[in-house]
Amino acid sequence: LKKHGIKGEVVVSDNGSTDRSVEIAESLGARVVHQPEKGYGNAYIKGLSEARGRYIVMADSDDSYDLTDLMRFIQPLREGYDMVMGSRLKGEIMPGAMPGLHRFGNPILSGFLNFIYKTGMSDAHCGMRAFTKDALQRMHLRTAGMEFASEMVIKASKAKLKVTEIPITLHPDGRGRRPHLRTFRDGWRHLRFILMYSPQHLFGYFGTVFFLLGAASLAAYLLQAADLLVGLVGAFLTLTGWAIGRFGFYARAHQFTLEFPDWDLPLQKFFKRFSLEKSLIYGLIRFLIGIILIVWAYQVPALYFERLFFLGCLVASFGLLTIFDAFLTRILQFEGLK
Repeated sequence: LKKHGIKGEVVVSDNGSTDRSVEIAESLGARVVHQPEKGYGNAYIKGLSEARGRYIVMADSDDSYDLTDLMRFIQPLREGYDMVMGSRLKGEIMPGAMPGLHRFGNPILSGFLNFIYKTGMSDAHCGMRAFTKDALQRMHLRTAGMEFASEMVIKASKAKLKVTEIPITLHPDGRGRRPHLRTFRDGWRHLRFILMYSPQHLFGYFGTVFFLLGAASLAAYLLQAADLLVGLVGAFLTLTGWAIGRFGFYARAHQFTLEFPDWDLPLQKFFKRFSLEKSLIYGLIRFLIGIILIVWAYQVPALYFERLFFLGCLVASFGLLTIFDAFLTRILQFEGLK
């Protein structure tokens, strides 16, 4: 800071350390803030909320990152970028600095995150990064654990922040004890968050595949190209696919109501157009059509009874589901447009 004439501060977020970390940090001029709630994300959220500068550089305090690289992170922010990501994979990883499983897992997780969110980051889980105070406020960071690193990259993408990446060197952990990282647990938490924050991938694609397979099976049964067993499987897949797809919509709407309506303009437009009454009418019409088909089934030759009755029950079920779905959508609409 002194070398480059930067007016700034060093904030250390203490997450319940029992050694002399707090004492040493304060004696060297750092401002220590305390986060009693355990978790990587919790510690960072507390520290970031206390930071007072226009630009913020964050790094794990385990001696694995060279903080004299400060200006390489600050300069892109001065040039107009909202966030600067360090990349260990584009830079250098010193011997003993990264476990073998992490060398294998980090590129896979980063690649999966890029596949879903199109972030373009080579190292989405690097612990050294920088951003403006405004960018921090636009990301609405919330997660408590190691998935915090993924959350920041995902939300930067959703908020359409201008992000760049620079190669850095990762040094061995200097603490002389076992790190808090748990490879499989933390990897799962990252993967879980990546999927949960993209309902269209977690629910939408699976729901669509099930629905189309079910519709094809139903068509084969109704056209007398398959037997009742195929029809039952088709009905199961169709209803399951529809339900999974709606779960995806509810998850997306829940995100919308919680924190970032300005990130999902299509859903915002849908909520403004949605009418409970019209949806109830659509559901009632479907239900009545199903009942009519069931009644009609008793009027046709026995050869067609089974299939017509089956179709009537399925259409009536969709009608009832549409009615109750409309009420839940209205609840989400009310929360989303408050």
